[in-house]
Amino acid sequence: MSSSPIRHIESLSSPWKAQDPFLFSAYHRDEYPKGNHNLGVSPEQIQGRNIGQDFNPMADFRMYHGSSVPGFPYHPHRGFETVTIAVEGVVDHSDSLGGAGRFKDGDVQWMTAGKGIQHSEMFPLINTDKDNPFELFQIWLNLPKRSKMVAPHYKMLWSEDIPVVEIEDENGKKAKVDVVAGTFNGVNALKPNPDSWAADPSNEVAILTIKLEPGASITLPSASAEANRNLYFYKGESIELDGNTIQGNSRIILNSEVEASITNGDKESYFLLLQGKPIGEPVVQYGPFVMNTEQEIREAFAEYQQTEFGGWPWPMKEQVWDKSKGRFAKYDDGTEELR
Repeated sequence: MSSSPIRHIESLSSPWKAQDPFLFSAYHRDEYPKGNHNLGVSPEQIQGRNIGQDFNPMADFRMYHGSSVPGFPYHPHRGFETVTIAVEGVVDHSDSLGGAGRFKDGDVQWMTAGKGIQHSEMFPLINTDKDNPFELFQIWLNLPKRSKMVAPHYKMLWSEDIPVVEIEDENGKKAKVDVVAGTFNGVNALKPNPDSWAADPSNEVAILTIKLEPGASITLPSASAEANRNLYFYKGESIELDGNTIQGNSRIILNSEVEASITNGDKESYFLLLQGKPIGEPVVQYGPFVMNTEQEIREAFAEYQQTEFGGWPWPMKEQVWDKSKGRFAKYDDGTEELR
C-alpha cells in the first residue's frame, strides 16, 4: 500500500475523465444574460454562433443543442444513470414517459435510464430583469449488466433535504460538504435510485461537493483499497496536499485507502469528489448508449428506431415550463411533488 494519498494529477479536460463505476462528468458554467419573453436568448445575442452545436469554450455562455433556450432538447439514453447537480440556475426536465420537472440552485436529479428513455434538459432564462448565471454537473454513473434493462425512472433530491456537513478547523476556517451520495464523517446521503450501483453501501459510492474558505483544511477519510477516488479541483487557486502544491483546474486521482488532508490556499476553492468500487464489467459506449457488448449497442439503436423509447409526448423538442412555475417533479406514475 502506498503511503501517499496521491496517485496521479492531471489538468481537467472536457468532459472530465472518471474511473469505474463512473463514466465521466460534464461541467457547465455559463454567464447567461437576461431572458426574453420566451425564457431564451435574444437573436441578436447569438448571431454568428453554431446554433444547435454551440460548445465554444471561449464564449461566456453556450447554447449547447438549444436554438433559443440553452440546453439539450430531447435525446435518448440506455444502460446507465445520470446524476445532475444544478449548482446555480434553472433546469427544466421532460421525458418520454410523461415525467417532468423544474429544479435549481442546489437540487439534484437522479435518473436511471435503464432499458431506455428520452429526456430533455433545458436551461430557461427565468430572470428577465437581470442576468442568469448557471452552473451544473452531470455525472454519468454506469449500471451493472443485471440492471441495464430495468425500468427507467427518476427521483429528485431537493436541496433542502440534501445533508450538509460543515467543518471548522483549528484556525476557525470553514469547509462545507454536500453529501449527494454515500457517507461523509458519519453523515449519510439520501437514498439513491433502487437499481443504482450506489444503492448497495458496500460499493462505497460517494458523490460530494466541497467548498473551502481561504486557508481552510479538510481531511477526506480513507475508504477501501478497491474503491476508485477522483477529486476534481475545478475552481480556486491552489491547495496543499501531501507536501504538493496543486493548482486549480486539476483532476487528482487519490489512493482511497489513505486519508487525504487538504489545506486551501488564499482563495475560496471548490471540488467535486467521485468515489466507488468498480463494477468491473466490459463497457461499450456509443453516444447515448452504454452497454456491455457491441451487439447490445446495435440492439439499442434498433429498438430506439422502432419505439423511440416511448416517443415524445410534449409539444416542443425544447420543452420549458411557464416562467411563474416553481420547483416541481411529476413522475410517470402521475404523482407530483411541489417545492
